[in-house]
Amino acid sequence: MIPQDRWLLPEGIEEILPPTASRLERLRRALLDLYERWGYELVIPPLIEFLDSLLTGAGDDLELQTFKLTDQLSGRMMGVRADMTPQVARIDAHLLKRAGPARLCYLGPVLRTRADGFGGSRSPYQAGVELYGHRGHDSDLEVLTLMLKTLQTAGVGDVHLDLGHVAIFRELTRQAGLDREQEARLFEALQRKALPEIRRDLAAWKLACGEPLLALAELNGGPEVLDEADSRLALTGPNVHAALATLRQLMEALQRQWPDLPIHVDLAELRGYHYHTGVLFAAYVPGQGQAVAQGGRYDEIGQVFGRARPATGFSADLATLLLLGSAPEPVATGIYAPALADDPTLEQQVATLRDQGERVVRALPGAAVEPRGLDCDRILAQQEGAWVVTPWSLQTT
Repeated sequence: MIPQDRWLLPEGIEEILPPTASRLERLRRALLDLYERWGYELVIPPLIEFLDSLLTGAGDDLELQTFKLTDQLSGRMMGVRADMTPQVARIDAHLLKRAGPARLCYLGPVLRTRADGFGGSRSPYQAGVELYGHRGHDSDLEVLTLMLKTLQTAGVGDVHLDLGHVAIFRELTRQAGLDREQEARLFEALQRKALPEIRRDLAAWKLACGEPLLALAELNGGPEVLDEADSRLALTGPNVHAALATLRQLMEALQRQWPDLPIHVDLAELRGYHYHTGVLFAAYVPGQGQAVAQGGRYDEIGQVFGRARPATGFSADLATLLLLGSAPEPVATGIYAPALADDPTLEQQVATLRDQGERVVRALPGAAVEPRGLDCDRILAQQEGAWVVTPWSLQTT
């Protein structure tokens, strides 16, 4: 019996058809041009590589998102990339080996076992930038600004920015002496802002410095939250003060560059806690529960590849940006040419027009096609023995 649904795709796996595919490609080219103007060089990591390299230092979340298979040549386990960030870190640390800062960008498909925040797709078209070799808020600001420029280029409006800093939670749990089980439990409760549960656990653990940990769940809101954090976390030491100072510097710089940008500070925002080491940022738009672009600092990621480097970056899904964007549609133009293959003058004129960058669509014998249906607004017509491009409207009057 022949299956009736062999044309169906797996859930969360999409194909992109005309004219959306052309729009996606135009956005890809626009972003590549944007990143090049900022000094970022394109890298193209492999779609698949050995699992021990692909997942090194990436954390459990990425491991669960990775499709795995056995290499028929070597017998080793391989994985299909679910995120290009670890691959780019390997390229910087092991292949490029540059002494100073390295600015790298990438655009390409990834594959995931389960859908996540990128529009419910298991096959996002990931775009991102990574800046290696500089430790400080200046590089965080550059990457964050470029993320906002990416959304602007895609025509995504009404963006809200969320800022956090994972090092604050890490330092406070260290001071409190939490074991791994307690830390994981507190981490999970903070993500839910479960204040009664957090209070109960902190009381049961009888911590000498539990109040700052409780404060993390309450320290979220506008820029004024940083003033409150300075007060409530005043006795937590220089590491926490440095993290708050970094957030303040970023906030002030963003407010100068983007005065109308709504910024939300959330010190309990710990996305990628086991992966990131410093500032976290994410962009949201109304009506979307998940971030449309996100990133942060992840220092020392290259250590597992033999070369520890400070790093910061962001990523987004091009298909999601295309869906949410409102960039003006380019007007489709083209020239419709007749199917007279025995006329060398016509052949030369078609070749010349294409060399000049014109889109020329040839008619096929016996095929009744309306030129307008092929997005052709002009036609190649013979006038006084010469082939001349004329507006299609003149042919219909």
